[in-house]
Amino acid sequence: MRPAVAIVLLPAIALFAGLVALGVGSAGIDFSGALAAITGSGDVTTREIIFDLRLPRALNAFGCGALLALAGALLQALLRNPLADPFVLGISSGAGALSLIAMLFGAGAALTAAAGFAGALASTGILFLLAWRGGLLPIRLLLAGVILSAAWGALITLLLALAPDAPLRGMVFWLMGDLAQADSGRAWLAPIAAFIALVLAFPMARSLDALGQGELSAAALGVAVGRLRALALLLAACITALVVVIAGSIGFVGLVTPHLLRLAGLRRHRELLPACVFGGGTLLLLADVLSRSVVAPLQLPVGAVTAALGAPMFLWLLSRSAKR
Repeated sequence: MRPAVAIVLLPAIALFAGLVALGVGSAGIDFSGALAAITGSGDVTTREIIFDLRLPRALNAFGCGALLALAGALLQALLRNPLADPFVLGISSGAGALSLIAMLFGAGAALTAAAGFAGALASTGILFLLAWRGGLLPIRLLLAGVILSAAWGALITLLLALAPDAPLRGMVFWLMGDLAQADSGRAWLAPIAAFIALVLAFPMARSLDALGQGELSAAALGVAVGRLRALALLLAACITALVVVIAGSIGFVGLVTPHLLRLAGLRRHRELLPACVFGGGTLLLLADVLSRSVVAPLQLPVGAVTAALGAPMFLWLLSRSAKR
């Protein structure tokens, strides 16, 4: 895919996915009804469903998907490993574990969010300590992340086992990915955060391209490799913490989206990072549509849907890459 084609095609696909998200649901609003509500000419009930329920959720899904895809692209580039992902490195597990602890103690939304960020930053700090040997070594960082993720997972299992019955279902549902918490007042938080994250990540694009040629080549081109890795890892940690606080743990979006876009021909990070915003947002939008419609009127955790779709897709991508 040429970059010029991607600039036009990916936003168009994202817009179409957004219209699908607004039109699909248990209330059975067709596309014409959704468009009429958006333009202000629909009936009152339809407008309430669209603006109070579906539009905030769609914005939430798009923003969280964009953030996860950006985090995945950054981590895969700085570790030069296609398996790198916020969940593999334990960043999201740390955010989820401390958020669950805050929930168990009855903390409000602000303290729970603060606990999530603290967990993500604590995981990042531990990764630095374990992987630093005169610089961040990619293989040590990945191995430390896998071990850290397992440790946080054990703590999360313990917390769920000790949790009272009353909040247990909500905690499990949130932990598996829950986009239903968005309201009209906070719906723009994730999309705005995705835009800010892209603005912060975009200046790293050339350095990330150089890093892909190897550390020595990047250093010869004037890239401060240690500083680049530290900044990219810190940005990915903050992105992941925000997504966990907003929507819980949602896997595979950050892992699969950059792969799909690279297979489509977008390999330079000047093209890949903006494409990840639209690609990740679209992927999570469509996954959320499935979570709301497969067993409607019941809803599935969107993280379960992304895992069910992402696992076979990632295996297909691996087999496709091996044949090349």
